[in-house]
Amino acid sequence: MTSEAEELLASEAGESAERMALVVDIKDVGPCRKHVTVTVPESDIEEIREQCLEDLSVKAQVPGFRIGRAPRELLLRRFRDEITAEIKQKVLLASLDQLSTDNKLDPINEPKIDVESLEIPESGDFQYSFEVEVRPVFDLPDYTGLPIRRPSGEISETELSAYRDQFLSSYAARVPHDGPVSRGDFINCSMSFSHNGKVIREVEEVSVRVLPQLNFQDAVLEGFDTLMAGVTAGESRDGKIRISKQCPVVEMRGEEVSVTIAVGGVLRLEALAVDSKVLESVGASTPEELDKELKGSLARQLEFQQRQSARQQVLEKIVESADWDLPESLVRQQTENALRRELLEMQQAGFTREQVLARENEIRRNAIDTTRQALKEHFVLDRIATEEKIECEQEDIDRELLMMSFQSGEPVRRIRARLAKSGVMENLEAQLRERKAVDFILSKAKFQDVPREPFASNDAVGLRLAICGNMDASLIDDTSSSQEV
Repeated sequence: MTSEAEELLASEAGESAERMALVVDIKDVGPCRKHVTVTVPESDIEEIREQCLEDLSVKAQVPGFRIGRAPRELLLRRFRDEITAEIKQKVLLASLDQLSTDNKLDPINEPKIDVESLEIPESGDFQYSFEVEVRPVFDLPDYTGLPIRRPSGEISETELSAYRDQFLSSYAARVPHDGPVSRGDFINCSMSFSHNGKVIREVEEVSVRVLPQLNFQDAVLEGFDTLMAGVTAGESRDGKIRISKQCPVVEMRGEEVSVTIAVGGVLRLEALAVDSKVLESVGASTPEELDKELKGSLARQLEFQQRQSARQQVLEKIVESADWDLPESLVRQQTENALRRELLEMQQAGFTREQVLARENEIRRNAIDTTRQALKEHFVLDRIATEEKIECEQEDIDRELLMMSFQSGEPVRRIRARLAKSGVMENLEAQLRERKAVDFILSKAKFQDVPREPFASNDAVGLRLAICGNMDASLIDDTSSSQEV
């Protein structure tokens, strides 16, 4: 197309067309999936063709003719391809817009249309079809006055002391240790995994903390601290680990794998005195101020647990009747979104990187089962938010970013840019809208306070690797080695 013709036609592309006499056929072809066939009558196509010609004729410069005087047949020959492309664009845009208005499809994703393969006929009707995933149609249950059990209780000095030790350990230096391993030490090691006598993966130079549970992205090694108890540099330990039934490698689901862990060195955390230097590094001026901040972080974690418990109870009650199916493609697409939302909430609540990474691996192992439920929860909460006119405001986002900045020490500007670049900002907005919907339901709920469970000790550690092959990159943003914990 000549640049002049492109500009002339494009300048008119935004003008709305008259309503067309569309013939639309919509069929169910699967869970939340519609097959749509649209027939545009010849009369509407001719009207759009005449409009394109008129727009072009009053402005196009054709050698030998004054502007606006070139014959219609000459314009059709000279700008045939350009006019045909413009007709197709206008027909598709106008028909899709009218289709959306008239039929209330409420699509989840953009319709899949092979535009390049479509041809506008010289005469006769124009027909095209596509498939689109749509939101499920369902009746909302009564979500007012729900009975909710709320775990409650003051934060004890024992819990504060344990959390202080855990928090400060991330600032402590790791020093070589010549003796045997104890719980809480770090080992530099290599790992070899085999199945039916055949090595399926080997990993070198892994640094991992010795805790009761070692999480991989597709398996869990229970009793890791017991397996490694008393080991010294130069020794190896053999264990068994069972692959998750949600592993992406189908043939390995539920299979038992042998693991050999060869220890190259043992590191122990150096005792860390809470002096002015340490206080400065953690952003506190006195031990009392540090404890105040830590207690505030524990209070937010308690709020997180209460919110999660209440949220879970709310969701169990409001999705009891959600017996509709979802398409597998949508489930796969939303797996990462569900993962991002929960990890984002944990980071905001002040959980440590080790806790978040361990939870990430747990979620990945069970993604197939949990995502369907999470999607149904999302659709119900989204519908409630729409019914109650609940929206995520800019101040909600700013407040969350400020809290994340406090937890990580990273400037708000950098957090905002990173979330926008990675696509997590939309997840944050969706998370906040859903949270506000849950808060609305909870504002109408009937609460019963019950004793809470004490904060669990940090018993799990995660490695960012899958035994049966590489998986998606972690969502945790840090600058450490991909294997180091």
